[in-house]
Amino acid sequence: MKTNSNSYTIIYSAILVLIVAFLLAFVSKSLERKQNANIALDKKKQILYSLNIRNITNEKAEAQYKKVVEADEIIDENNKVLSPGAVGGENDGFTLNSADQKSGKLALFLCRVNGKRKYVIPLYGMGLWGPISGYISLNEDKATVYGVYFNHESETAGLGAEIKDNQSWQEKFQGKKIFKTESAKSISLSVNKKVEDATTQVDAVTGATLTSNGVTDMLHSCLEKYMVFLNDK
Repeated sequence: MKTNSNSYTIIYSAILVLIVAFLLAFVSKSLERKQNANIALDKKKQILYSLNIRNITNEKAEAQYKKVVEADEIIDENNKVLSPGAVGGENDGFTLNSADQKSGKLALFLCRVNGKRKYVIPLYGMGLWGPISGYISLNEDKATVYGVYFNHESETAGLGAEIKDNQSWQEKFQGKKIFKTESAKSISLSVNKKVEDATTQVDAVTGATLTSNGVTDMLHSCLEKYMVFLNDK
């Protein structure tokens, strides 16, 4: 075959594409297990961060998660247990995502920190430029915030990204109430430019009003799915 012919160029290009595609697929498959392990580890660390367990190595995070998480339950909006989960669970509530939450399958992490019961609930919402997410941990009363951790995909560095990067801002949620009163029918916990109720409100991130509003909407929309659970004292 003539090397300067059109048919040679087409065949050569096709073979090259097939070889490259095969190599990429092989590398992707080879790294899949490690990638999944890293994703799972990051998720465990976020759950631990919401429980105020931070600044730990990957190895210690794995051990702490197994020690602290007593079950990764799946419940529905009527507080019916769909799956009991397991100690250090990774196969039940741990595997759920935002689509599962929307469909009514709710992840609930039953944890114990320093001998005291804590509940961790995953959060999903929208910021200014894309999805935001996180975890909120509640004390045994199911009404007081023990800790939070927020994450994002594309918020502006130094502004909206502060919901993830600013630990001191996340710490402002500690001790806040999620209801105004014990008989409240909706979530009151919010992020505001002007704090009028120090028991349920946190200062907005400076210069990131829309992202802060997104955090409030996320807290309300997600926690309200757990209302039956939260009111079951």
